[in-house]
Amino acid sequence: MPAQTLDKPIEPLPLSAPDCPLTMAMMEQAADAGYRLEYISGIGGIWEAMPLKRHQRHIDRIRASLHIAPQTTTGGCGCFHYSDLSMRFPDGSAKRPDIAIFCADPEQEDEEITVLPDAVIELVSPGYEDKDYRIAVSFYQRWGIADVVVFNPADGDVLHINAAGEIHYTSPVTLTFACGCICTV
Repeated sequence: MPAQTLDKPIEPLPLSAPDCPLTMAMMEQAADAGYRLEYISGIGGIWEAMPLKRHQRHIDRIRASLHIAPQTTTGGCGCFHYSDLSMRFPDGSAKRPDIAIFCADPEQEDEEITVLPDAVIELVSPGYEDKDYRIAVSFYQRWGIADVVVFNPADGDVLHINAAGEIHYTSPVTLTFACGCICTV
């Protein structure tokens, strides 16, 4: 099934709530077929092809650079980070950030994570620019994620949104997050 484009207003697809067994089964079948199916803030059925090699290479590079800032005074952020982690947000939205960063390692092992991340990094795949820049950014901001980063490997644009506002950089850039983690995007 092709990705939903954002050239026109987004209308929810006739899917049930994301915790409905039918919707969960559709999400699992999509993953088996090589697609992500996300349900974000009532917008059902946001399809995206699974990340390809270039996308994964950037994720691995960014994750390898993540570490605790030497001057951190936040009291021990562990900078735990996961890629493509299945998460359930308080409104029931099902989302899989490219990189989710937590100060404390979520205890959930075999089910969706329900703890909000301290920071997220999304990598833009060709054809999914609106999903990452428009939908994901406002979604994460609504939940109070302190640092939201959107990186577009195609043009090197790095958008970092935090308490200071929105700042655009050109990759490579080293970012320091409110939680005390540092990474190079």
